[in-house]
Amino acid sequence: MDKIRLDKWLWAARFYKTRSLAVQEIGKGRVSVNDQPAKPSREVAPGDLITIRKEDPALHVRVVAVSGVRGPAPAARLLYDETPESIAARTRAAEMRRLAPEPALGIETGRPTKRDRRLIDQMRGKS
Repeated sequence: MDKIRLDKWLWAARFYKTRSLAVQEIGKGRVSVNDQPAKPSREVAPGDLITIRKEDPALHVRVVAVSGVRGPAPAARLLYDETPESIAARTRAAEMRRLAPEPALGIETGRPTKRDRRLIDQMRGKS
């Protein structure tokens, strides 16, 4: 077997939990093969470049082998190689997330209490 359907390969490589989820994502245009929009029935072979926009940044993988059987994760990892550019982009994005400030740090005191709300309303002239 040297070619397989794209949806079946994505399922076997464990990018999606079910083939129907893979078909939905392909239909939404989140998966492309060799930088071209793809259909679920498109056949992929070793050497094809697949772009998967599942998270930010997109994942770029090169097909190494094809399999129609969904096996354990270590076996599925052998079906593809992630491109160095994709690895660098993911590590850069992870570092940016790590360095980003915590959104909750801007809140020092939390929500106003009932007493605080009454004082605020009193200052605004509301009864």
